[in-house]
Amino acid sequence: MERIASIVRQTLETDIQLTLNLDGTGKRVISTGIGFFDHMLTLFTAHGFFDLSVQAKGDLHVDLHHTVEDVGLVLGDAFDKALSDRKGIQRYGHSVVPMDETLTAVTVDLSRRPYLVFQVPGSFSESDSRFDVGLCKEFFRAFAVRAGMNLHINVWYGENQHHILESMFKAAGRALDGAVSLDGRISDIHSTKGNL
Repeated sequence: MERIASIVRQTLETDIQLTLNLDGTGKRVISTGIGFFDHMLTLFTAHGFFDLSVQAKGDLHVDLHHTVEDVGLVLGDAFDKALSDRKGIQRYGHSVVPMDETLTAVTVDLSRRPYLVFQVPGSFSESDSRFDVGLCKEFFRAFAVRAGMNLHINVWYGENQHHILESMFKAAGRALDGAVSLDGRISDIHSTKGNL
């Protein structure tokens, strides 16, 4: 069974075409018009072993928010569609990733009960990128809601904003790789309720 999804979202603010293969090798073609965001999605894809194609055009002359949030929505839709009925998946995933002075833990439950916990140290050095921690939070909130995912991102410590963001995306990819993995011992939905 192929676990692949293609999603198109067109609004007055953005035009996004995305294809996701959960059982890939980390191949990616990513173009959002936001170089730093492309870099973060590349890290997410490589460390999650997903194949991902994203072509996004947005009203970047207004701000980055519309494009970043909408890519999160579309990526979440793609995960939800590719997971189908969610039978046979591990469901839970966890990863801890260091990046120089930063250490981040990401934990997910593909429970269809979306929730985001986003804990970041109160002070860190600013980067020269317009893609900042606040924008990152909006991306992950949109992604979690549309994917039906309980997502906990905890940066235990860190000073450099670039390192903090990079560790988040790497850890998210690795945690989701575990959560979407199929397990031969699980024949149905991995829940004692029999449903999510």
